Amino acid sequence: MEGNQQDMEDNMERNMEESQRKFAERLERVNDAIALREPDMVPMAPWAAGMPYQLYPEIGASHKSEMYDFGKAAEAHIKWHLEFCPDVVSSDVLFFSGKAGESLGPTMMDWPGRPGTPLPDMSIYQMHEIEYMKAEEYDEFLADPTGFYLNKMAPRMYSGLSGLEGFRFNVAPGIYTSPLAQLAKAPVQEALRKLIAYGEEQEKADGAFFGFLGRLGELGFPPFYTAVSGVPFDVLSDYFRGTSGALMDQVERPDKVLAACDIFAKMVIGGLSWMNHAPLPVKRVFFPMHKGMDSFMSNEDYKNLYWAPYQKILRSLVENGVTPLIFTEGPYKTRYKFIREQLEEFPPGSCIVYFEDGDFAEYKRTFKDVACLYGGMPIHLLMNGTKEQVADRVKYLVDSCAAGGGYILGMSHPLENIRRENLETMFETARAYGKGR
Repeated sequence: MEGNQQDMEDNMERNMEESQRKFAERLERVNDAIALREPDMVPMAPWAAGMPYQLYPEIGASHKSEMYDFGKAAEAHIKWHLEFCPDVVSSDVLFFSGKAGESLGPTMMDWPGRPGTPLPDMSIYQMHEIEYMKAEEYDEFLADPTGFYLNKMAPRMYSGLSGLEGFRFNVAPGIYTSPLAQLAKAPVQEALRKLIAYGEEQEKADGAFFGFLGRLGELGFPPFYTAVSGVPFDVLSDYFRGTSGALMDQVERPDKVLAACDIFAKMVIGGLSWMNHAPLPVKRVFFPMHKGMDSFMSNEDYKNLYWAPYQKILRSLVENGVTPLIFTEGPYKTRYKFIREQLEEFPPGSCIVYFEDGDFAEYKRTFKDVACLYGGMPIHLLMNGTKEQVADRVKYLVDSCAAGGGYILGMSHPLENIRRENLETMFETARAYGKGR
């Protein structure tokens, strides 16, 4: 018995050492590519999304599990990593507690499992675009962003926080008119109780999520990015004014749009400042760019209203050793050269640029010696193409982008509803053809 116990402990120690070795190897591979050094092989960083649930139906997990059964969702994603061995944590899941959401009643989103929802279990969450801030309320927001969000935005966005509507701190002197007097009001207390319930439930989800990431780290998979944030104009258009409102505002009140975006930029910089000195092996922030695609606004508005406030965030991150992952959602066939010009401000290899589609050979020529490229594998090819087409696409990307470093293989979109044989072909081809390139 003692010998068996010792053997088990020795095996565990060897497994741990092997996982640590793989963690360091994968981390170096990705870091080399980002720093524009040629790694030992092309790094692989696909977004798993709901694919693990489809690959392993015996587990019984779904997107609903990300909201209500965190352990089951984690099991499917861990199995995916162990089978396909990407170079980073490739699960783009952030456990959101469905119970926490139910306590606040958000009006801007729906999710699988929410009571009364029409969404199936295999659907991701869905956003409802609503104009929460009126055009005539810009001045009120600009004068007091926090106060506006507390007593206007939050009650409009969450039915459970209606008690905060009109909430104000009272600065008049006297014990019965103290600054905190309104906290004693019944509607405010009810809203606070719901916030407490929300916090308790979401804390469970956060604990499960960080436990999931920790387990993947123990198995040898470093994270690809360590935070997610937003472009200021997207924050304005996604959550405050809505797309149509924000696009009208850039014509009718561009000064107010810019002032609001500058406020959001300061908020983002402050919100990410914890990364500046955090002892993390990976410091990268993912920025999905929702509203900057070709033809969505004039080049002048894109430069002044969309990119200029965003550049302030990028500058702050790069100066503090944090790498931005810039996701150009939608077509960027007319603006990629502008992005290159903006990134020339930073040392080479400071940023990763992720294109959804386009000519990757041209992207490589444009961003060579400036930034690392990510992406290139069309999701429709993995869904509907042949194994030969998938292999040919991988070889094209390796031939066009991998030489000299500065390239990470990824998908145009998260992995959903694709063919297993195509996924296997992509990994096998990239590992064989992309080795030592």
